[in-house]
Amino acid sequence: MFFVLSKILGFFLHPSNTIAMICLAGALLLLTRWRRAGARVLGVGVVLLLVAGYSPLGSVLLLTLSERFPPWQFNGRAPDGIIVLGGAIDSEVSAARSSLEIDSSAERVVAALELARQYPQARIIYSGGSGNLIANSVAEAPIAGELLARFGVAPDRVVLESKSRTTAENASFTRELVSPKPGEVWLLVTSAFHMPRSIEAFRAVEFDVQAYPVDWRTRGWRDAALPFDRLSSGLARMDVAVHEWAGLLAYRLGGKGAARRPSP
Repeated sequence: MFFVLSKILGFFLHPSNTIAMICLAGALLLLTRWRRAGARVLGVGVVLLLVAGYSPLGSVLLLTLSERFPPWQFNGRAPDGIIVLGGAIDSEVSAARSSLEIDSSAERVVAALELARQYPQARIIYSGGSGNLIANSVAEAPIAGELLARFGVAPDRVVLESKSRTTAENASFTRELVSPKPGEVWLLVTSAFHMPRSIEAFRAVEFDVQAYPVDWRTRGWRDAALPFDRLSSGLARMDVAVHEWAGLLAYRLGGKGAARRPSP
C-alpha cells in the first residue's frame, strides 16, 4: 500500500506535472462563466512554469542534497562489499530490445565496474527490482548481473537483489541477503542527490555503510547562481530535486529513515 500510494502521490510531487495541472485547470475555467478566475489560475501556472524552468531553484534544491556527502576517500582499508542501488538501467526497454539501455544515472554502473576492478576481493551487491506501477515489471538486477559478467566480474562475487521497489526495500532486502558482520566495510553506490535518503534507509535497518556518491548532476554551488538556457532542463532538475526531498520527508515521517539528519 505504501508503494502504491507513494507512486500516485509522486505524480503530483513532480513540479512539471503540478504546473501542467494548474495550467489545465485555468484553461478549462476560461471556457466557463469563471473566466476571470481561469485567467488568474492560468497566469499563476505560467509564472510557475517560467520560474521552475529557467531559474536556478532546481539546482539549489539538488545541491542541498548532493553536497551533503563528499566523494569517498580510500583510508587504507579495502571494502568488504560494494552495494550498488538500481536506477541506472532502463530494464523495460532493455528487455524489449534485447540490448542494454542505460539511463541518466549510468554512473552507478560505471562505478560498480571500476570498484570491482580496484578491489577484487570485495563482494558486489546489485539491488534493484522494478519500481513501475503501471508498466510491465522487469527487474533491473538480473540485467546488471549480465553486464558485470560481460566485463569479467566473477559470478561468485556478485549477489543480485531483484525484489526491491523502493530505497527502503533496497536497504532491508540487502541486509537480509548479506548479513554484514561487525567491522566490515561496505560502500553504498548511488546518485549524490539520492545518497541522504539512501543512508537514512540503511541506518534505519542498522546497516552501517559508507557513502560512495556518483552522478552529481551539477558542478557545485556555482550552479546555484546560473539560470537554465532551456525550459525542459530546468523542469527536469526541479522534478528530480523535489521528488527526492519529498521522498526523504516521507521516509522520516513513515519511520523508514533514520531519526536524525544523516552525515558522513
